[in-house]
Amino acid sequence: MHININTMEFYMHTKIYSEALYGIEGIPIVIEVNISEGLPKFDVVGLPDQAVNEAKERVIAAINNSDRFFPPKRITINLAPADLKKTGSMYDLPFALGILSSSAQVFFSDFMDKTIILGELALDGSVREVKGIFSMLLNAKELGITNAIIPFNNMEEANIIDGINLYPVKTLKEAIDAIEGKKAPIVSEGKFNFNSEENDNIDFSDVKGQEYAKRAAMIAAAGGHNFIMIGSPGCGKTLIAKRIPTILPPLTFEEALEVTKIYSSYGLLSKNMPIVKKRPFRIPHHTSSYVSLVGGGRNIKAGEITLAHNGVLFLDEFVEFQSSALQTLREPMEEKTITISRANGSISFPANFTLIAAMNPCPCGYYGDEKHTCRCSDIARKKYIAKLSGPILDRIDISIEVRAVEYAKMTSKADGESSASMRKTVVEARKKQEKRFKDNGLKIFSNSSMGIKETEKFCILDDKARNLLNMAMERFSMSARSYNKILKVSRTIADLDDKDIIGADHVTEALQYRFNLN
Repeated sequence: MHININTMEFYMHTKIYSEALYGIEGIPIVIEVNISEGLPKFDVVGLPDQAVNEAKERVIAAINNSDRFFPPKRITINLAPADLKKTGSMYDLPFALGILSSSAQVFFSDFMDKTIILGELALDGSVREVKGIFSMLLNAKELGITNAIIPFNNMEEANIIDGINLYPVKTLKEAIDAIEGKKAPIVSEGKFNFNSEENDNIDFSDVKGQEYAKRAAMIAAAGGHNFIMIGSPGCGKTLIAKRIPTILPPLTFEEALEVTKIYSSYGLLSKNMPIVKKRPFRIPHHTSSYVSLVGGGRNIKAGEITLAHNGVLFLDEFVEFQSSALQTLREPMEEKTITISRANGSISFPANFTLIAAMNPCPCGYYGDEKHTCRCSDIARKKYIAKLSGPILDRIDISIEVRAVEYAKMTSKADGESSASMRKTVVEARKKQEKRFKDNGLKIFSNSSMGIKETEKFCILDDKARNLLNMAMERFSMSARSYNKILKVSRTIADLDDKDIIGADHVTEALQYRFNLN
């Protein structure tokens, strides 16, 4: 503490606890505020970005407009650890409270030793919501923090985490009241409405014909298999893909928290949706950049493949995406994570998605179509198909050709199988898989997630099925990865059939879903 004898002004060193976002994870931050004599100056050190540096003007105005005064002294704020880049506007509120404490306008108690403060300030002293509250409070709780002063508009999201004394504030004045014990906390209980069943406006019964494609879609949903449809324009590829979310099993509570952490970090939650209840379904446009699809940028951010975690990533016009982005999908499709490296470090993001892709068979779209003539040369078509590398196709479990529906079926008034019926079958098959893996001490939930050892252990074939698969391997010169993919799809088909042993009919059907583009 420094005391100016002439003016009897008191200046103290203040320490405040806060959090930073590193990817989608919360990281503890210590904010140190020091006020000393000298020419008026306001410095922020500790690798702040532009948004943090701009906090100075917001903090000065907010303090002056909250019936307090901004001390015209030399003010230094340090953000520790100093080697971690600090981004965003979430430090405005702790900056202001730290300055008020160091200038003896607010007095901290031992209460602050177990408290984190987060919030952006407006010029009038009001507190605005920030991104990533869920992730940051989750990390703070794990580190023993028991109190949190947060923006009022982040309350619903923060209340998901139980056992924290929450002080939701609308203004800087309310934050001061919380610190001085004039505002009662709200104890979070982790209570919220987690009802993952929501009505959809679309249904598989809308799809006329296409029984083969719908069967393939159901297998993909049941086993979490990557799935590609090849067909001419207007044959129903997109129609089918957009209905796959309606037959997916509901999110488990643990899966919902994982997705919520991601969406919280990017400000995609709302007061009406503080927790993600439905499996994500992301549809990036084929003109999307590499960074928007995979992730990256100067301040590393997750891409669409992470936003599709525990859900579906639908890539329409598959081969029109940047080749570099498609090639990068190889790692997350296998490892279920994506690691983005930069000069100042690397961040790993979860990316356990099911890939659903759709594409035309050639540039004009009508190769093999019975009613339209293809205008593409062999060279043009081969060049078009070559955009899909062998390693990418090897990682796709199910590939089918989708043909146009006959007019009679298209105009039929009879409804196809409903999404509710298909989903019931899918959920039963998924439960069978989850029990199988849980009984063997494995933390995987679908057949597509099996490794080589699990595939050998759980994909048991009878003699006819084994002989059939061996013949297919020799005849079509399939890779070892293709062999494992066929086994996994066969396992899912057997689960849908409620069979423990994979039979020849299951293998036969699985082989039908290996359409050769060439």
